[in-house]
Amino acid sequence: MTEKEAERPVLIVQDNNNSLLQHWVMEKDAVVIGRGEESDLTLDERQISRQHIRIFKDSSKYFVEDLESKNGTWLNGNQFKGIRQLSDGDEIHLALVVRIQFVGSGATAPLPFEPPMSIGGRLRLDREARRVFIDDTELDPPLSLPQYRLLELLYNQAGRVCTREAVVETVWPEAIGEGVSEQAIDALVRRLRDRLAELDPDRQYIVTVRGHGFRMENPD
Repeated sequence: MTEKEAERPVLIVQDNNNSLLQHWVMEKDAVVIGRGEESDLTLDERQISRQHIRIFKDSSKYFVEDLESKNGTWLNGNQFKGIRQLSDGDEIHLALVVRIQFVGSGATAPLPFEPPMSIGGRLRLDREARRVFIDDTELDPPLSLPQYRLLELLYNQAGRVCTREAVVETVWPEAIGEGVSEQAIDALVRRLRDRLAELDPDRQYIVTVRGHGFRMENPD
């Protein structure tokens, strides 16, 4: 860590794949984070509001403020409105698509690069051939292209929540801007669940997180 970073808090910004987006030093006592170019720290994610949160210093303490974001803000897994005090190591999630770790001034910042999460479990994918296996038994006939795109999205997120917007972008990229109905998304999820149940009827691999989206549960 440089002397400059030791004097100021550091924000470790990552996406849901644990890929580093930014390793950012707070050079001011108040910064706005959002999608808009007017933000101090700009994040190119459509689910994030133009001005999503503000992190600021008051006396010797730091705080995070949700700026009435459209898709919500979470602190250490709990959604909040208004202002919350920050402690070293706290994690802020913006719209469940970007994770920001707050490293307080004087603390040791973690390495900016983290190894990707391992993907394993009873269900596995052969991405090149678009084949699906549960306990080494192949799902036959193969999934349709929309079903496979949805499954691969959830599989790659390793248990994290995928928003409905992310589902539309992945499954129907040509439909961006035209809109995909909630009913179409729910119908696709239902059909995919039915297909997976052909091999494992006693387990629910795709979980609906009400108000947020979907995630995969893929036990070892």
